[in-house]
Amino acid sequence: MDRIARTTTDIGNILRAARRAGGLTQAELADRAGLWQRTVSTIETGASGARLDTLFDLLAALDLELQVVPRSKMKPGDLEDIF
Repeated sequence: MDRIARTTTDIGNILRAARRAGGLTQAELADRAGLWQRTVSTIETGASGARLDTLFDLLAALDLELQVVPRSKMKPGDLEDIF
């Protein structure tokens, strides 16, 4: 699952999708990551202010990793060229 995240909302959506794909509830993910269920919920809704170590705990619990790459420079018209 390669997804682009540029906002806290994007990260939250990615984590939610990965959790659901793994068949986990928020409480189960929180237990795996050593967090509160409320913390998982807050991050999944895109709230800002999550600590980086909390994000990495969630990624590890979902068997995911963070990869930093240069930002893509697509223009709106470039999408039409793909199809």
